[in-house]
Amino acid sequence: MNETLLEIRNLKKYYPVTRGGVIMSRVIAHVKAVDDVSLNIREGATFGLVGESGCGKSTFSRLVLRLEEPTAGQILFQSENLLELKGKDLLPYRRHCQVVFQDPFRSLNPRKKVKQIIAEPLLVHRVCSKKEAFDRVQELLETVGLRPYQAELYPHEFSGGQRQRITIARALSLEPKIIVLDEPVSALDVSIRAQILNLLIKLQKKFNLTYIFIAHDLAVVEHISTHVGVMYLGKLVETASKENIYSNPAHPYTRALLQAVPVADPKVIKEISLEGEVPSALNPPPGCRFHTRCTESKTICTREEPVMKTIAEGHHVACHFA
Repeated sequence: MNETLLEIRNLKKYYPVTRGGVIMSRVIAHVKAVDDVSLNIREGATFGLVGESGCGKSTFSRLVLRLEEPTAGQILFQSENLLELKGKDLLPYRRHCQVVFQDPFRSLNPRKKVKQIIAEPLLVHRVCSKKEAFDRVQELLETVGLRPYQAELYPHEFSGGQRQRITIARALSLEPKIIVLDEPVSALDVSIRAQILNLLIKLQKKFNLTYIFIAHDLAVVEHISTHVGVMYLGKLVETASKENIYSNPAHPYTRALLQAVPVADPKVIKEISLEGEVPSALNPPPGCRFHTRCTESKTICTREEPVMKTIAEGHHVACHFA
């Protein structure tokens, strides 16, 4: 079994809400975007993170990338606490942890050629000379299914799927161990999504990559993930292997999400139990945060917050009645 590559312990990110002017401002509340999240991600695995918009998935990814400072908690990469590192000490981790953003139209500099975009990380980290970096660009383009001559083109000369291949090539340039994929196919045509997903699976096997895959689409997550975590209002409510999540979901929220997945059969009519909107992270409900929308809610759910417990090997859920 592969060793734990990334360990998250009690991670929190609270955004202060202030009132008053610049001089007399005071904090009156906090938006709890990520609230006490703990999980382990093994080397070579794909951890799919799902949940509705506003549940904290993208904030979690920015914390893992060290693009934002957490309010509390620990992020351990190969047993080293990243939150104790600053400035140049973080450079090795930044090489090992790369990202592919959702929108390939905005994540590429329109004023630079493809060869400059992909070579930039190599030059910033001083991995090689400029000539060697541009030679490496040729190899990376072929690796992601593009032609070497396309290195001389600009981003606007590519389709959406091709642009996402360019961002993947850029992420691969530093030979990372972890790639955070923040909804990498949601902005693409349906016909292109399968191609990009299959490319990611192929690259993972070739380079032994570890993925954190963030998505809304549970069908996509099922296709690519080995493990799945379900977030609701800043909390991780269930984690398990892909097989356990999809065959034996234990949390009412997970079951509701799976019920909402469309089926390619007009004769099948699904009863969707998930109603209403996600409450505000500024003032989350007491007790279980999902109780305001849960069809199985009891009195204890409104009073006591459930703790994450193990119901089977590798299967953890935060529910009083799991």
